[in-house]
Amino acid sequence: MVFGRGKKAKKDQAAESGETQETAVSAAEENTGRQATGPFDISEIDSTNGYVDLGALLIAPREGLQLRLEVEESTQRVVAVTMDLDGSSLQLQAFAAPRTEGLWDEIREQIGESVGSQGGQVEEVPGAFGAELLAKLPAATTDGSGGYRVARFIGVDGPRWFLRGVLGGEAALNRDAAANLESLFRQIVVVRGESPMPPRDLLQLRLPKDASGPAPQGAPEFEQPERGPEITQVG
Repeated sequence: MVFGRGKKAKKDQAAESGETQETAVSAAEENTGRQATGPFDISEIDSTNGYVDLGALLIAPREGLQLRLEVEESTQRVVAVTMDLDGSSLQLQAFAAPRTEGLWDEIREQIGESVGSQGGQVEEVPGAFGAELLAKLPAATTDGSGGYRVARFIGVDGPRWFLRGVLGGEAALNRDAAANLESLFRQIVVVRGESPMPPRDLLQLRLPKDASGPAPQGAPEFEQPERGPEITQVG
């Protein structure tokens, strides 16, 4: 597994709701079986051994997987991690969420508005994680003419967190090609923490603690920093 670093942009904030004993998120989890199939909350696993610890996200390693950490240029804060595997990519971001409701329904609507404002097209489709968005974003082709870049947005609401993934490359077009990345998405563990945070605040990501030292056998390798892909933002 190989790590690199890239650059990405800004956060979005709102006020956090108060606590309740029964939440819409809990009801959604019961219906979808997230607690059984993943992605998981840190409270739902027995051990963190074997995971790559990126702070808010724990990633299960896999042969051939490369990880790129994307940083906000103005603050040098890590804002996203992108998995590259078999010619496709999956960008990951985790956000704080209210106890009383999930974020994915509202965020899908806002992503659709954002893509439309850029001259793109978006379609809501059913998928393995529930409702997804298939977006066609304007992009220049190799010969300089106008074209489209396809991205598939997936999202999962958890206990006081929301995890968003953006599939690119062949995985955005072909569900068979996305199978390995979707499997890794299910194995992700989110570490929300107990500190109060406004909904939609990014959960803090970081390089693994041993990233600068010599890697033990079987541990991830690291690349020099490089720029990450630009992806339509939440909200």
